[in-house]
Amino acid sequence: MVFDSDDGDRTGDDLRSRPAYFIGVVAEITEVHPQTLRHYERIGLVKPSRSPGNVRMFSQEDIERVHLIQRLTSELGVNLAGVEVVLNMRESHRRQAAEHERALHDVTKRYEAEIARLRNALRRATRDPGAPPYRNRRPPR
Repeated sequence: MVFDSDDGDRTGDDLRSRPAYFIGVVAEITEVHPQTLRHYERIGLVKPSRSPGNVRMFSQEDIERVHLIQRLTSELGVNLAGVEVVLNMRESHRRQAAEHERALHDVTKRYEAEIARLRNALRRATRDPGAPPYRNRRPPR
């Protein structure tokens, strides 16, 4: 699908977000005129970093974003306002997915702790068959 991207590991993601390319190199890689890249920056579609000398520095993620913009505009006929909406929705989806992933991790940890607690209780209860299964219960009469 046009909106999908490969999710790498954290180290790979860190390298992908590191500013490394000048505008001329990005223009060659993406086959987009440097003035178009400046326009994309001006309207907020890409946000390259700036060097201490105020030179635009693009990351691999920025390049992928420019490729996506080009696909949306040329292949799907989306105008730049629509591209902005799509990119905002995409970012919102990524944030929500990350939140759900964290919540799932938390729930999984709680369930694993509860399973461990129940296994320990079962082990204790089965060690002495004559003992009541729960501390607060009396044996049946």
